[in-house]
Amino acid sequence: MADVGRPLKEFDRKSFVDLVGLGCSQQEICWFFRDETGKPANVDTLSRWCKREFGMNFQEYSAENSGMALKIRLRRNQVKLSEKSAAMAIFLGKNYLKQTGSVIVENPAQTSAIEQIAKLVLGDPTQSKQEDPEEEEKE
Repeated sequence: MADVGRPLKEFDRKSFVDLVGLGCSQQEICWFFRDETGKPANVDTLSRWCKREFGMNFQEYSAENSGMALKIRLRRNQVKLSEKSAAMAIFLGKNYLKQTGSVIVENPAQTSAIEQIAKLVLGDPTQSKQEDPEEEEKE
């Protein structure tokens, strides 16, 4: 018996996998696979093709494979950026290495030494600022 109906639409498998990996939506992938007139592919056609190729519809395939390539690229770019950006290095340190901006001291003797150094560097917050004698003359 001869096949009846329109020929099955085919999509480039590698392009499809790359687009899903980048986190593209079904509509964006359909737009990518436009025909010669510029009309995007039909979402149902893409989903049926996906079912034939991968044994699952677009939503199922996308849920399993979406965004992995994107996450890898973003992490790679963040690490590169951290070499030049202190803010990115701090962000990565806090989020991936669980670093914090606070100092944890377990020895009480070290605590008092650190407090004394902080007072020298930052000033003693318990003492009020000494007024500038020049400021008093201006008033």
